[in-house]
Amino acid sequence: MIESRRITHTRKDRDGDILALCSPGHYWSPVSKNDAIRHIETDLYGYHVDWPDGVRTEVRVVNGPNGKYLRTDKDATTRNNLDDLPDC
Repeated sequence: MIESRRITHTRKDRDGDILALCSPGHYWSPVSKNDAIRHIETDLYGYHVDWPDGVRTEVRVVNGPNGKYLRTDKDATTRNNLDDLPDC
């Protein structure tokens, strides 16, 4: 099994697109979107979010109309729950 890194924050652009995954205080943080995508696709590292309600979601790579991006699916909505994390 690959190591899974816990994410607590995200860096976003003006449009809300995820630019980096963060976990303040860890040597690897922040990790850029492109590096995180490469890590996940090559099974080097995984990334996850532990939500306050006890739900754990894995960060996954999605092929969108404008290229690959990162997202989690915590609930039945179509929105990306990574957007709910505080900025880093």
